[in-house]
Amino acid sequence: MLARILLVALVLLQGGAAFAAGIVTDVVPLERNGINLHLQRVLSEEAPGERQLLLVHGLTYSSHEFDVDTGDYSLARFLASNGFTVWMLDIAGYGSSQEVEDGYMPDSNYAAEDIAAAADLVLERSGQQRLDVLGWSWGTVTGGRFAANHPEKVGKLVLYAPIVAGLGVYEVKSPFNKNTWEHAAGDFQVKEDGRIDYDITEPCVVATFLSNCWRYDGKGSPNGGRRDLLVGADERLIPTASIEAPTLLIVGDKDPYVSVELCEEAFGTLKNKDSMLKVVPGASHAMMMEKPFYKEFREAVLAFLQ
Repeated sequence: MLARILLVALVLLQGGAAFAAGIVTDVVPLERNGINLHLQRVLSEEAPGERQLLLVHGLTYSSHEFDVDTGDYSLARFLASNGFTVWMLDIAGYGSSQEVEDGYMPDSNYAAEDIAAAADLVLERSGQQRLDVLGWSWGTVTGGRFAANHPEKVGKLVLYAPIVAGLGVYEVKSPFNKNTWEHAAGDFQVKEDGRIDYDITEPCVVATFLSNCWRYDGKGSPNGGRRDLLVGADERLIPTASIEAPTLLIVGDKDPYVSVELCEEAFGTLKNKDSMLKVVPGASHAMMMEKPFYKEFREAVLAFLQ
């Protein structure tokens, strides 16, 4: 099964599918603490969106997560086609950003300030006063801390698959994670025999995602954030009570990393009365790539942001 995925992935590396005509991308230089950060912009060539939206990646893999460019699965390109200028940031040491010597350095608080640096650049270039932020998985921790620390910069906040509390105590012994094909496929729903459920996630989506993981993250990724998350379940990781922006918490009820009950608890602490909690039955951690759920997911995100 994995060999089949690898074969398709190698084919896709030669040329991915286009999402829609008129979507263009470029990379904008950004540096913080002497480290070059990868910040990619995705926008409509004919009608660039005035609204600025920053996408914040998860724990192990970088911002390509949001641009699975096969069929119409790319979240970044969908949002760029619907009135947003979309920005995708790689935290220091991740993806196309400059490598770091100490993998423990880019922890959740450090990453939140990488996000702040990207936000400053986006706001300066766009002339806007605020931007919207969407974080996935660990990106809900880093994006949530950014929103709490810099409320004046945030319009709306989306916490997708929010890691509200620690995932369990485990000692992280290495500053860097060794990324593997098997690990990259770990967010996809599986059948009883352990094989990926292709009724949930199409083979072309799995292959595109895995090929991007190999291309951008094959060297490994920092473990500072992993050390933050692998703490007791009584430790809250997202400062929801300190977030002022309208916030959408969106979670699948089959997500193995996220508790719906904890999301309900976090929702109850949010200050802004325009905040929302949406639970998607049957969806899991990677619902933005799941065939039965990705349209419901992105339409909910779009409706909230608009």
